[in-house]
Amino acid sequence: MTAPPDVDLPVETRTSRRVRRAEQVVETKAAPRIPGERLRSARARASETWLEWGELAAPVLGPVRRVLDCVSSLGWLVLGASIACWAVAATFGWREFSYAAAALLALFGLSALLTIGRMSLAVTTRVEPQRVMAGDSSAIEVTVRNVGRGPMLPVPLDLPTGPTITRFGIPGLAPGGEFSDVVVMPSQKRGLYLVGPATTLRGDPFGLVRREVTWTTPVELFVHPRTVYLEPLGSGMLKDLEGRSTNDMSMSDLAFHTLREYAPGDDRRHIHWLSSAKRSGSTGSEQFMVRQFLDTRRSHIAVVVDCLAAAWTDPEEFETAVSGAASVLVRALKDEQDVSEACGPFVLSRPKRHTALDLFSRARLGEETLESTVGHLARIAPNVSAAVLFVGPLTPLLTIRRTANLFGPDVNVVVVRVEHGAPIGLQRSGGRSIVTIGGIGDLPRALAGKVSS
Repeated sequence: MTAPPDVDLPVETRTSRRVRRAEQVVETKAAPRIPGERLRSARARASETWLEWGELAAPVLGPVRRVLDCVSSLGWLVLGASIACWAVAATFGWREFSYAAAALLALFGLSALLTIGRMSLAVTTRVEPQRVMAGDSSAIEVTVRNVGRGPMLPVPLDLPTGPTITRFGIPGLAPGGEFSDVVVMPSQKRGLYLVGPATTLRGDPFGLVRREVTWTTPVELFVHPRTVYLEPLGSGMLKDLEGRSTNDMSMSDLAFHTLREYAPGDDRRHIHWLSSAKRSGSTGSEQFMVRQFLDTRRSHIAVVVDCLAAAWTDPEEFETAVSGAASVLVRALKDEQDVSEACGPFVLSRPKRHTALDLFSRARLGEETLESTVGHLARIAPNVSAAVLFVGPLTPLLTIRRTANLFGPDVNVVVVRVEHGAPIGLQRSGGRSIVTIGGIGDLPRALAGKVSS
């Protein structure tokens, strides 16, 4: 049996429908559509659509773009002139312009035919030596081998060698044929030079269409600054045969500090038996006496060059400072000390001996302040025991004081001010020694005078 229909149901249904419609109207009024949001959503949908179409067309657009890049500016000019001649001939009926259009189009077509074809080459470049001093030369050897199945036509090969480009004339090579040539690159100035990449250029004699192919990756040639010989800089300043003692206590080291009573966990090898016996005989105590040491650490030299352009009046003074810093670094390495170096944004701690001077090849004038450079160095090398700062004639004394304080009170900081033509001088500012030199030849005498004083 079914329940009798509820006579109030239709009334309740109509009421609930009215309520829902009212709620929808209220929601619509409370959250109206903003035209700006519609515009942004439309732009977002359009950008997504363009990205999707771009991804789909990438396999086709990539080769087309590479082909169009082969046409030089002169080639586009020839094509434009051909089209213009055709338009003039079609508009005014001048046959001469139609002949000129056909000749220009034929010239462009023949030029494009000369770039068709693929070469299979194995190109290697070798720089020997890769690290030289300023003024020395380096040999660059280029070897080209035809690894294809067919013969290769003569083609020029361009190799950037620092500020210049060296062109090698590669002759026609049979399959498996090889060509080798050597060029000497003189290095007159300190710096970092890129050798390569080696590229071949195929095209027509008129330069309408040219195709460039890259075969190698760039090779770095480091030209180190010239250095001067420095005598060992003396005990207590930059050289410590037994390390330097600190205030940190140690149970096993070289610097003896005091005796104290034995505590559980102490090494019995450090018991001082004579003192223990004397104390036992005089006081009757059965406590042993052990040795207490001060922790000693290996000398760690920091060499810093101020690369702020506003601190120098002449770029040659900056080059003198870089040469002086490299000389101090070489001397520290000969003394078998730990070294850290910093030049502007380039900071290196404990470099390898054969690559220690590479950082000075990268040094250049910029906007990096001396304080930021030393702060970076102090973070990566917190155990520096001595520092040599090379600054310019315009570096303020306040900057020197703030920079020296970044190392801490226990670090011996020596500041070398480079000013061409100035006599050798020594002054103290804020407890720090400031040595003035007028050239790289004054550095050995200036540091020797600092040590003797």
